[in-house]
Amino acid sequence: MCIGATSCKQDGKGTTDYASIKIQGGEAVQAELTSPPLVPKPIGNRPAQKLRVDLEIIEKEGELDNGVKYVFWTFGGTVPGSFIRTRVGDEVEFHLKNHPNNKLPHNIDLHAVTGQGGGAEASFVAPGHEKVFDFKLINPGLYIYHCATAPVGMHIANGMYGLILVEPEGGLPPVDKEFYVCQGDFYTAGKHGETGLQAFDMQKAFDEKPEYVVFNGKVGSIVGENALKCKVGETVRLFIGNGGPNLVSSFHVIGEIFDKVYIEGGKHINEQVQTTLIPAGGAAIVEFKVEVPSKLILVDHSIFRTFNKGSLGMLVVEGEKNEHVFKGVVTEGVYNPEGGTIHETPKPEESGKPAKVLSKAEKIEAGKILYSKSCFACHQNDGAGIPNAFPPLAKSDFLNADKDRAINIVLKGLTGEITVNGKKYNSEMPAQKLTDEEIANVLTYVYNSWGNNGTEIKSEDVKKVRAK
Repeated sequence: MCIGATSCKQDGKGTTDYASIKIQGGEAVQAELTSPPLVPKPIGNRPAQKLRVDLEIIEKEGELDNGVKYVFWTFGGTVPGSFIRTRVGDEVEFHLKNHPNNKLPHNIDLHAVTGQGGGAEASFVAPGHEKVFDFKLINPGLYIYHCATAPVGMHIANGMYGLILVEPEGGLPPVDKEFYVCQGDFYTAGKHGETGLQAFDMQKAFDEKPEYVVFNGKVGSIVGENALKCKVGETVRLFIGNGGPNLVSSFHVIGEIFDKVYIEGGKHINEQVQTTLIPAGGAAIVEFKVEVPSKLILVDHSIFRTFNKGSLGMLVVEGEKNEHVFKGVVTEGVYNPEGGTIHETPKPEESGKPAKVLSKAEKIEAGKILYSKSCFACHQNDGAGIPNAFPPLAKSDFLNADKDRAINIVLKGLTGEITVNGKKYNSEMPAQKLTDEEIANVLTYVYNSWGNNGTEIKSEDVKKVRAK
């Protein structure tokens, strides 16, 4: 829709001829680029203009998970790449620079661009060189950009994707907070959680079996102290991309309903949506007003990806309670129709190889990584647990009183009422599929964190309890 009467015209078929928009001013204005989860300031009602975008390709080693290193190929030094914000009718002078220390040529295919390869052919650039190409933005929407150099899938799988927003005339409606989140799947040679520098595994990518599915390039990139933050009563807009290269995202925010979803980043809006599909190489804009204080959890609702491969983020909402909207627990009692059985997973297989003997410090470090994968969701990063649902591990009198009981709970699970730090809990913990060494490590980490008594658990301790 045209808002400026002289800036564009209808083509006689009810559609808008954005290509006819004339820019104002002569010199190119430098575009503001931001790293995730930040977003450049809104365009507002400014006229179309000539815009210069400078984007540098950087190949760099980073962390995919705690202790898991990976060589990322990036636009702007981050995964996803820098967020580019424009408006329809802008004429873009795009400078793509390939850092001299890089080893490979790259290019960029912007889905927002109408033209050969979305700019890919015009932007193929060797290390130590720069390519400049121009284009006019004639379609409002939110679009993925990615590297399209062969093998294309490998370049994308190594992190070469990001978002470009083309705002409509007059801009998007104002909101209180905006954030940039992009999902991607990664294919490491080692299994999920295997530490050290990991290589890309083409066969796993071909089979579409990623070891990691993450938001913003790393497990835990937007949780804990890096969680997104807003206040009760604010309206939040999330620009959600999916770089892929393979998996479709079932994007969902636990504890919220999307007031609006700009379907696949286009002009059509769906309302009151619980989960929205975002294709690989696609995007969506979701908006919602936060009504009550909470920790909203961002997930891919293909849920094993979230709790086992990493696609989990957090939006912390602070402010006054609103019991008209959510009151929380009113009463609590025992309901156990299945007879209190424990959900037991398969027994661990013995590898036959002697485990490396770790120092206490090494156990704590290894246990911290395991905790972030197996325990974090219920007991939280700070060991505080979730009130009325999952007991705290921090300064826990229940934990510190009996290490064999703690080992037994990890081995065999727990059901029924317990009292921790003076409060009753009646939830269920399933048995964990972990080796003796893994249990020793994770419990040593817990006992040496958050004000607990510093106990060191040995694999022999676990073996004795397992044998009972």
